[in-house]
Amino acid sequence: MRANRMRFSRFLSLASLIVFAATNAPAELANGVKAIVADTVITYQQVEANASRAVELLRRQYANQPDAYQKRLMETLNDALEDLVQRELILQEFKTAGYTLPENIIESEVQHRVHERFGDRATLTKTLQAEHMTYETFRQQIKDQIIIDAMRQKNVSAQVVISPRKIETYYKAHQDEFQVEDEIKLRMIVLDSTAAAAAESRKKLAQEIIGKIDEGAAFSEMAAVYSTGSQRNQGGDWGWVQRSVLRKELAEAAFALKPGKHSGVIETEDACYIMLVEDTHPAHTKPLGELRDEIEKTLQAKERTKVQKEWIDRLKKKTFVRYF
Repeated sequence: MRANRMRFSRFLSLASLIVFAATNAPAELANGVKAIVADTVITYQQVEANASRAVELLRRQYANQPDAYQKRLMETLNDALEDLVQRELILQEFKTAGYTLPENIIESEVQHRVHERFGDRATLTKTLQAEHMTYETFRQQIKDQIIIDAMRQKNVSAQVVISPRKIETYYKAHQDEFQVEDEIKLRMIVLDSTAAAAAESRKKLAQEIIGKIDEGAAFSEMAAVYSTGSQRNQGGDWGWVQRSVLRKELAEAAFALKPGKHSGVIETEDACYIMLVEDTHPAHTKPLGELRDEIEKTLQAKERTKVQKEWIDRLKKKTFVRYF
């Protein structure tokens, strides 16, 4: 208990010194400290580095929306800060719990990262120099990530168990999400402007293709030879499609066909189409067996988020944390 009081006093002293310095120093120094976790200082520079990729995406996404960009930028920087705080909390928990990480595990992972990302040590050295990073810092980052991953596995992932009953309950409560419209298994031959110079020529070619199909030629072979559509190499196979996937005039013709039947020539301004319906599925609700894995992943993600928050909240209660 006495040791804990002494350690907490040391944290308070560190925080007081930083607050005092921030009060009496230039603005750039005051803005330099964003948080303290135990005896670790998180700087604005670290927050910026952690958010750099996300910020670059925001710049492109909101190039012509400065107000929206500023709002999203602040949210992104706050998220980056919270991520760093949580990482430090987890590392602190690892230390205070008395855990150790064998050096051979660290070295093995370092060598794996070097081989995977850089190929050899020489390329690694050049990259680190360009990024103004030492090898020791690179190695420490890998060590910290191993610890964080292991602690999250132990305290979050291992605590998440989704029972069959939970899956069934979710399935029953979300029936609307699992509704499927009428579907057809469709093949299509497309003759666009590259197939012939004029619409009349395209239509004539389409009629000739239908004649060959009626004489026994396989629809898939005709599609592979004549179609200019993106599914040409698959014999014009579109797989199972719903009405909403197709443009209106094509959907009306396709969904009027019976299995095994092909359409006539369907003309639009830019192309001619021939369609074959191989099979149909009436509107239905997807069965639980088909959705079990998907639902389990959804529930696992939600439960992990909940367990992670509860764990981090516990760590914050027993660790000195201050934001600036």
